Amino acid sequence: MADPASYRPPQGSIPTDPGVYRFFDSFGNVIYVGKAKNLRQRLNSYFADPSALHFRTQTMVRTAAKVEWTVVANELEALQLEYTWIQQFDPRFNVKYRDDKSYPWLAVTMSDEYPRVFVGRGAKKRGTRYFGPFGQAWAIRETVDLLLRVFPMRSCTQGVFNRARSSGRPCLLGDIGKCSAPCVGRVTADEHRGIAEDFCAFMSGNTGGIIGRIEREMYQASADLNFERAAVLRDSLGALKRVQEKNSVVLSDGLRADVVGFADDGHQVAVQVFHVVDGRILGERGWIADRADERPLTELLEVFLEQVYTDDLEIPPHILTSVEAEDTLVEDLSRRRGSRVSIRVPLRGEKRALLDTAVKNAGMALDQAKLRRASDLTTRNAALDEVADALGLAEPPLRIECYDISHTMGSEVVGSMVVFEDGLPRKSEYRRFIIKTVEGSNDVGAISEVLQRRLRRLIDDRTADLRVDPTTGEAAKFAYPPALIVVDGGLPQVNAAAAVLREAGLDGEIALCGLAKRLEEVWLPGEDYPLILPRASEGLYLLQRLRDEAHRFAITHHRARRAKQVVESVLDDVPGLGNIRRKALLTYFGSLRKLRLASVDEIAAVPGFGPTLAATVKAAVAGTGGEAINLTTGEVTET
Repeated sequence: MADPASYRPPQGSIPTDPGVYRFFDSFGNVIYVGKAKNLRQRLNSYFADPSALHFRTQTMVRTAAKVEWTVVANELEALQLEYTWIQQFDPRFNVKYRDDKSYPWLAVTMSDEYPRVFVGRGAKKRGTRYFGPFGQAWAIRETVDLLLRVFPMRSCTQGVFNRARSSGRPCLLGDIGKCSAPCVGRVTADEHRGIAEDFCAFMSGNTGGIIGRIEREMYQASADLNFERAAVLRDSLGALKRVQEKNSVVLSDGLRADVVGFADDGHQVAVQVFHVVDGRILGERGWIADRADERPLTELLEVFLEQVYTDDLEIPPHILTSVEAEDTLVEDLSRRRGSRVSIRVPLRGEKRALLDTAVKNAGMALDQAKLRRASDLTTRNAALDEVADALGLAEPPLRIECYDISHTMGSEVVGSMVVFEDGLPRKSEYRRFIIKTVEGSNDVGAISEVLQRRLRRLIDDRTADLRVDPTTGEAAKFAYPPALIVVDGGLPQVNAAAAVLREAGLDGEIALCGLAKRLEEVWLPGEDYPLILPRASEGLYLLQRLRDEAHRFAITHHRARRAKQVVESVLDDVPGLGNIRRKALLTYFGSLRKLRLASVDEIAAVPGFGPTLAATVKAAVAGTGGEAINLTTGEVTET
C-alpha cells in the first residue's frame, strides 16, 4: 500500500471551489469518487490525521496512489457529476446509488393514449419523454403541481384512471382544476395530447410566458392587498425558477459533443476536454504543453484537434470550444468523420456554462503545473544552473532580485522589488517604492532611482556592520547583496541599472540582466544583441516568473495608490477634514460610490464625525459623478 504522503497534493495547490475528486490506485483505476463544496477542505481531511478516519476510508487512502479533481460551478453540479462518474467507473470504495438514492426524472408517457406526467427514478423506458435528472425532487413536484393549473393533464396512476372511468366520476384533481378529466370525457384524447405537448414544450425551455404571467398575477394580488394570494404565487414562482436552474453538467437530451477549454499564460497552454454523451459528462482529459512560439490559440486549436482525434477517438458531431476555429479545420474533421462537424464558441446558456467550467479547470491545471514546476528541487536547481551558464556566472545565483516600474501616463509612478531565494519567492523581503525624483513616463530614470535607494541601504548596512538585526537576531533585510539583479525591460533599462551599480562600486560583485516582454530576450549591459534562451528552458521560465511577479507586485501597488488618490482628491477641500478623519472615511466606506450613496446619519456614525461635518462631506461628494473606484484594483467599476 502507498504512503498517503507520497501523493498528497502540494500545500495550497487544491482549489477552494466546489467540485468532484477521484482517487486512483497504482494501476490507474478509479477507486473512489467524492464531491465537496470546498475541495481543499475535504481533501486535506484525508491526509491530516489518517488514524481518525473510518477503517474503510483509511484503507482507501492507503490503497490510492493519486488524486485528481474537477471544479464545477456549484454544489448541485458536483452532486450530478459525482453520480455520473460513480455509475461510469463503479469505484469499489463507493457506496452505490440504488433505488431512492438515484436522481429523479420528470417523465411524460407520450406513448399512452392519455399521456401521464410523474416524477420518477431509475432507468428510462421507450415511449416516455424525460426531463432532468434534477437534484431537488421536492422542487420538481411543487413545479408539476403548479404547472397542472396551467396544463391540466393527467397525473394519476393507471389504476386510479380506470376506477374513475368505470365509475364516471373524476378524482379530486379533476374537481379542483388540476386535471382536464379525460377519464370522464371532459376532453378528447387529441385535446389531452395537445395539453401534454404544451407541457413538454414548456419544460423544454419555452418558459417566458408562464413566468411572466405568474409575476403579473403576483404583483396584481399585492396591489389588490390580497397578500395571502401574493405569497402563494411568490412561493410557486420560486419553486418554478428553482427547477429551471440550468445545470451545466446536464445538457439537452441526445446531445453528443466535446467541450474544449483553453488556458494560456504566454509560457504554457493547458487544454481541458469534457466528453458529453447524451447530454452527460462521461469523461474528461487534460493536457499541458510548453509554448514553443507565439502562434495564436486558433492555430494551436487546429494542431490539438488534428492530433487528439486519431483512430482511437471518434470525432463527435459537435465541438464546443473557447477558441474560434478556421473553416479548413471544420472541413477536414467533417471529411474524416463522414458527416458535418460543428465547431463553435457558445455565447450563452447551458453550453456556455459548461464551456466556462472546462476553461476554469484548464486554468486550475495550469496553476498546478506551475506550482509543481516551481516547487520541484531538481527543476529549480536546473533553472539556476541554466541562468548561471547563460550569464557566465561562476555559480548559481541563489538570491535574485527583480525590479519593475508601474504608472498610468506618468502619474502615481511606483517601483517594486521582489526577491527569489533558491528559486522560490521570499515574500517577506518584497519592497515597494514611491518614485520621488523622476516625473512623467520615464522608466529608465525610475529604475535608476529605485536601484540607488536599494544599494544605498545595502552600503549603509554594511558600513554599520548590520548583517544581523540586534533586536531579533535574524539576518538584516538588506545587508546581503543579491547574486543577480533582473530588471523588467530592454537595453535602456539594463544600461541605466549598470550605471547605478558602477557608481556604487558593486558592478563586479552583482550580476545584471534585463528581460524584455516582446520576444522574451535576455539583455546584458553593454551588449548590442540579446541572449535568446530556448522557449522550454527552465532558466527562462525562472526569469519569466521573476518578471511577472515583479510586474504583479508593482501594478497592485500602483492601482491602490491611484484609487486612493481619486478618492482623496474629492475630500481634500472639505473644511475640518484632516488626514486622520479622511482615512477613517476610507476605511469605513471603502469606495467613493459607497460614500456618495451614504446618508448624513451614516456618515455621522463614523468615529470622529458629527452631524455638521457629515453634512459638509455629503455636500462635497454629492456632485462627483457616477464613478465607483475599487480600492484594491483601482478600476472604475461603475459609471
